[in-house]
Amino acid sequence: METLEKDSQKQIGQFVADDFRTAAVFNKYGIDFCCKGDRTVAEVCDKKGLSPQTLIDELEAVLNSKTDQSIDYKSWPLDLLAEYIEKKHHRYVEEKAPVLKQFLSKLCAVHGQRHPELFEINELFTASAGELASHMKKEELILFPFVKRMVKAKLDNVAIQSPQFGTVGNPIAMMMEEHENEGERFRKIAELTNNYNPPADACNTYRVTFAMLDEFEKDLHLHIHLENNILFPAAIKLEQQFG
Repeated sequence: METLEKDSQKQIGQFVADDFRTAAVFNKYGIDFCCKGDRTVAEVCDKKGLSPQTLIDELEAVLNSKTDQSIDYKSWPLDLLAEYIEKKHHRYVEEKAPVLKQFLSKLCAVHGQRHPELFEINELFTASAGELASHMKKEELILFPFVKRMVKAKLDNVAIQSPQFGTVGNPIAMMMEEHENEGERFRKIAELTNNYNPPADACNTYRVTFAMLDEFEKDLHLHIHLENNILFPAAIKLEQQFG
């Protein structure tokens, strides 16, 4: 009972930060662990009408299974994590977004008459791709270089010059707000695509596009989780050490 009480007060983002395998459990119940990771298990269960015991039992089953060795991102140095996000997740968006835009445009032309929801999906994804491109540039040119400078200054035991943006919390707040916007866009895309299930009359391009959108959203969830629940809180904590 004590464990139930303790775990039900734990933030869902913390569960996923401790072991990313728990993300699958939250996904199953449609619980947003990346943009809204600061809610407790008790809060999300109350909102979804779920039993906290059921959710915690499933989380513990995942945590106790030894089959899959989850990557412990929390143990990584911050400069390595920032580099990894840039090389893996930013690159993924840069590579996949143009292909998806092309496919969606084609689907609108061929199937738009019978499936008018494709126009809204296309509009939402195009907006998301544009916003993400600008968002990632801000991280690559402003936030991540400062995180890397802090890590180096800490290792060299030297002071760090205050950045133009004041405190690291300022760009982080902006990035988190932008994450929230993208999370919202993809919630709408998931709804409009019936959770990425193509209709019965879908051609191969249709099926491939929906599968790619599904993969894109999953990658975005991990991308946002690594920043919101691991990189950003650790960067704020590191900056405080410079007093």
